[in-house]
Amino acid sequence: MTRVGIPAGLFYHYYYPLWKTFFVDLGAEVISSSLTNRQTVEKGIAVALDEACFPIKVYFGHIQELNELGPDYLFLPRLVSVEARSYICPKFMGLPDMIKASLPDLPPIIDMVVDMSINSKGLEQEIKRVGNIFTTNEKAISQAFRHGREELCKYRQLMQTGFSSSEAIEIWEGQERLLTTSADLQLGVLGHGYSLYDRCISMNLIGHLREMGCRVKLVETCSQDEIEKAAASLPKRVFWTLGRKNVGAALHMASDDEIDGLVYLACFGCGPDSMIKEFIERRSNGKPFLGITIDEHTGEAGLLTRLEAFCDMLRRRRKIDFESNLPPYGQYACGSENSL
Repeated sequence: MTRVGIPAGLFYHYYYPLWKTFFVDLGAEVISSSLTNRQTVEKGIAVALDEACFPIKVYFGHIQELNELGPDYLFLPRLVSVEARSYICPKFMGLPDMIKASLPDLPPIIDMVVDMSINSKGLEQEIKRVGNIFTTNEKAISQAFRHGREELCKYRQLMQTGFSSSEAIEIWEGQERLLTTSADLQLGVLGHGYSLYDRCISMNLIGHLREMGCRVKLVETCSQDEIEKAAASLPKRVFWTLGRKNVGAALHMASDDEIDGLVYLACFGCGPDSMIKEFIERRSNGKPFLGITIDEHTGEAGLLTRLEAFCDMLRRRRKIDFESNLPPYGQYACGSENSL
């Protein structure tokens, strides 16, 4: 059986159920690298370009790990655009070429071009081209891709309930996960999924917030209409897909009285992130905002200190707001008749 390797990084966190279902339906065995760990990071840093952002460096580590498993093909899509009039970071467009230049001893690479900036015709042709590697039956190829889209929809529905992508993938593959229900704070947590939902890259930011008594609301819990409506308030359309999703979700959350504060995770060296974070902070309508920038040198202790301080500040702020609404006279000031 032909083995296709899918690295557990970057857009794995957005589309893994689609591509796994597609290849399995065509008769292939899909293998993926393990979740990111420090060894993955070190391997990636050693071979990636210095100018690459942290998640891309980690991706290089995943590919090296996959290569050791001996796949027949590596699936490294060339992402240009995943929706009309919007684009992905240029580094993703050239990622297959960067990998081929840095890691020469790799199996054949399936570098499907995903460009839906104008229409989906180009993607349909690419699906057939890749499908022909495994079968000449065009009907089977179309059915496999359709099935993949259906599984992707199920996966996204899991994320809409509050699970991160890593948790949703685990549930999709048959594991059981439960969300924490006891929390006294509700935070909007934003960032690119391949950074935020990777527990090693983000240093388990979401898990730590939950342990601190926070209910976390993610970008994927907002509907597309809510995101687009909020993002439309900007003077110019954000043409980066992930940037617009984060801006739209942040502005929508900023108008929600139940959200106590916003946390944005960015990676050092990401040009779009540096601007998007500034947009969100300036337009958050006074909502408390915590911006966190990480790279391969960031320590978890410093992250925890900042998160704890932010949560303490939000709780003090809520207490002060409550006490300031108490009247300076009457039963609340003097006590009831049945108390001293």
